[in-house]
Amino acid sequence: MISTQAKGILIPVGGNEDKGHEENEMYTLEFIQEGILFHVVREAGGVNAKIVVIPTASSIPVEVCETYRQAFAMLGCLHVDFLDIRTREEAEAPDALALVRAADCVMFTGGDQSKITNFIGDTLLHKILIEKYSNEKFVIAGTSAGAMCMSEEMITGGNSSESFRKGVVGMGKGMRFTPNLIIDSHFIHRGRFGRLMEAVARFPQLIGIGLAEDTGLIIRNNSEFEVIGSGMVILFDGRNILHNNIELLKMGTPMTLTNMTTHVLANGDKFDLNTRVIKALPISSPFI
Repeated sequence: MISTQAKGILIPVGGNEDKGHEENEMYTLEFIQEGILFHVVREAGGVNAKIVVIPTASSIPVEVCETYRQAFAMLGCLHVDFLDIRTREEAEAPDALALVRAADCVMFTGGDQSKITNFIGDTLLHKILIEKYSNEKFVIAGTSAGAMCMSEEMITGGNSSESFRKGVVGMGKGMRFTPNLIIDSHFIHRGRFGRLMEAVARFPQLIGIGLAEDTGLIIRNNSEFEVIGSGMVILFDGRNILHNNIELLKMGTPMTLTNMTTHVLANGDKFDLNTRVIKALPISSPFI
């Protein structure tokens, strides 16, 4: 189990983050100085940091790796490696373990989050990640599926158009980097409000985090996060739900939830995971 005072940094991203070649800059920030990958590099220690990109979730790993190679090169990174793990045996290979042990940052790409847990979960590589994250200023970043796998309770799937009916959302065990959250990605673009609400109804002690595209969090010590990127974060807090009939319903039946606390956060806003207090960016901030 990860300590609530882990020394590392988590950076979950909602997917489709700016990689320095976006044609439409309306919804992106200046890539070199404000973009999400800039934050990843900065938190990892700068351009000399050793970054390992893991495209295990992707069905097109070669293309994905080349995209990240170019993006990190634009940011001036000098040490970027790629580790495409497709079997549990590969996750325990000496070369793979040595690469991760020496890394300052590991980044999981998008795709299918279940591939990450199936091929890497509870392997020696996973244990090294947990150990480094617990005891060092080690960065674990992930986009889309790479973000969703970070939690202990992980969304594995679910049709957005059929949400709010019991059993539509698939749940499984994630990589256990954060014990407090359930994370969903592409949240606004794909209309995933209902499936995250069902997940929180099933685990009301956890905080539901819906990440828009090109939007992420910097989570420090598993105790506070700051929003980064150009979009929004939708937060569901189920502690004060007054009516939650999910345990009584038959599968496929519409749900009733009342008094679900919802927040909308954006770039620069902060949230304390222990007290659940928001520190919103002041109105006078230059970000606004």
